[in-house]
Amino acid sequence: MASGSQELTGAGYINHHLTNLTYGRFPDGSWGIAHGAQEAASMGFWAIHVDSMIWSLGLGMLALWFMRRIALSFNSANPSKLQCFVETLFEFAQDSADSTFTKQAKNLWIAPMALTIFVWVFLMNLMDLIPVDWIPYFFEQTGISAYHKIVASTDPNVTMGMAFAIFIMILFYSLKMKGVVGFSKEMLLQPFRKWLFPANLLLETVALIAKPVSLGLRLFGNMYAGELIFILIALTFSGMWTGGEGFAFWTYEWSIAGVALGIAGALMQLGWAIFHILVITLQAYIFMMLTIVYLSQAHETH
Repeated sequence: MASGSQELTGAGYINHHLTNLTYGRFPDGSWGIAHGAQEAASMGFWAIHVDSMIWSLGLGMLALWFMRRIALSFNSANPSKLQCFVETLFEFAQDSADSTFTKQAKNLWIAPMALTIFVWVFLMNLMDLIPVDWIPYFFEQTGISAYHKIVASTDPNVTMGMAFAIFIMILFYSLKMKGVVGFSKEMLLQPFRKWLFPANLLLETVALIAKPVSLGLRLFGNMYAGELIFILIALTFSGMWTGGEGFAFWTYEWSIAGVALGIAGALMQLGWAIFHILVITLQAYIFMMLTIVYLSQAHETH
């Protein structure tokens, strides 16, 4: 967010909140943190979104630590409420995997992996409920950077990276379960007859690549849209401080119109946050279920 002495237009405010904390190589060969979207774009390929890496890996480790802690304190005689909650989540993931996989293709690793994916994606999505100005303002005051995004699932690098990892697992299990010959036949001999194998290869390759692409972009698109709505509502809330005349946050210039806009913005934020809880959970569930379905297809033999 902008500092108290800096005014932003509406477009500038939106662009500010959609810019990641980026570290990379500048065109002159030096390395450092980008101060703005233009500097980040000039880094090209040699750049990393530091905020996305910190939040995604941090929340992933938090999820693993949480589940490990429950596993170590497991007590079948007198389970705690937290243990019962985790057991319910695991049974949910186990039932989802069992209903998708056949008995012949059953894989004991799928349910724990599905649970991990669900919890990890849910935690990343959950960060979207934190008001958009709080964390950037904190980092600006510490002097690190005014640019900081905490919702890692709104970064296509994160979602496509997760989808690519799942794509590698799809290829691994396809080759493991079907063998090189079986996988080659699947790519070359369907859906048409063998003399149309070039068309078969093209169609099957497109279908195979579409799985990780759709998986990553679906999560990114839905969460990015949700974050953008929060930012747009925050513009309404900003009128509480400036009377709708600018975006100089934390300057106490009260006005009747500004207070009205602020109240309206707060109510819209609350309403969208309540609805967004459903979106957050649903997107984590869809990501988990599609992963299970794609891996189930990789286990199938014809």
